Amino acid sequence: MKVYSEEFKADAVALYLSDPTATYASVAKDLGVNRETLRLWVKQARRAGQAGDQAVDRRREADAGPVASDAVLEEENLQLRKKVRELEAERDILRRAAKYFGVS
Repeated sequence: MKVYSEEFKADAVALYLSDPTATYASVAKDLGVNRETLRLWVKQARRAGQAGDQAVDRRREADAGPVASDAVLEEENLQLRKKVRELEAERDILRRAAKYFGVS
């Protein structure tokens, strides 16, 4: 039985929640963990309230309609900056996972 650090578990949960198209199986395979183990970690994180807001945010997408005003542009800019932060977090999680498993 493998023992995973709390940081690794948190990173795995964050990776799963960061992609609305991700499945437990695909993320678990990428990280080299059992699908049910990842599902349990996500379930525990949601119960602890650590992941609730992220799950809602990752599922919400902006509509790409015509630009009507500066307020719309500002909102889109905020959403794009948020997406950049999410993508950077995903990249960092994958880098840490690669280091953890000794992949260069």
